[in-house]
Amino acid sequence: MRVLTLNANGVRAACRKGLCGVLETQAADIVCLQEVKANLEDIPALPEVYETFWHVAERKGYSGVGILSRQMPDRVEAGMGVRVYDCEGRVLRADYGNLSVVSVYVPSGSSGETRLAFKLRFLKRFRRYLKELLAAGRSLIVCGDLNVAHKKIDLTNWRQNRKTSGFLPEEREQFGKLLKLGLTDAHRKVLGPDKAEYSWWSLRSGARERNVGWRLDYQLCTPDLQPAGAHVLKEPMLSDHAPVVVDYGGRASHS
Repeated sequence: MRVLTLNANGVRAACRKGLCGVLETQAADIVCLQEVKANLEDIPALPEVYETFWHVAERKGYSGVGILSRQMPDRVEAGMGVRVYDCEGRVLRADYGNLSVVSVYVPSGSSGETRLAFKLRFLKRFRRYLKELLAAGRSLIVCGDLNVAHKKIDLTNWRQNRKTSGFLPEEREQFGKLLKLGLTDAHRKVLGPDKAEYSWWSLRSGARERNVGWRLDYQLCTPDLQPAGAHVLKEPMLSDHAPVVVDYGGRASHS
């Protein structure tokens, strides 16, 4: 089973830059999108092989997540049941038998203390949401822009960014607590502990060309869904983020 996740930074813009072609060539079974930044009526046509599901923000042109699926899910649920987060369109879940696939867009904390506090509260509540799914015995694949570089190897200039949102100790601690639920960082497991590979680059100063980046986009999975391969698709440039693609072995929970 192949799963692709991408912060599209606007699904309309990503489509203009070649998203549909990428979806066709990558042939993922499930695609998770974040930061779609579109109302439902404005989302462009996507490859017909996919059933499409969306949880958009109430605020126009902001946030929003989606799931594209070759197979019709048994159930799709938008949000975590907490209005302050759900109105921003940040969590969407598709269930396939005993497998749940979650597309999540964690808030950025870079605009100031208020949003950083909001981000940390969101991460705590999201951990509880996942814990409840795990307690129900569900297998999980959690895909999305988590807006955290977990370890020093996950960004180029970690020393200069020790006081930057995305690499703050309290953010990294919350990320670690997600893993302590029993989840595996699928991309990192394939990469190994010592290889750097990024999924986001600033649009300034030729950062992408110089590969001065951060790993902000993840797929986390339960142990029964072993990652057998993973890659970051740097070309074409669809967004300031790049798609993260993971191939899973283990049992075929979605069939």
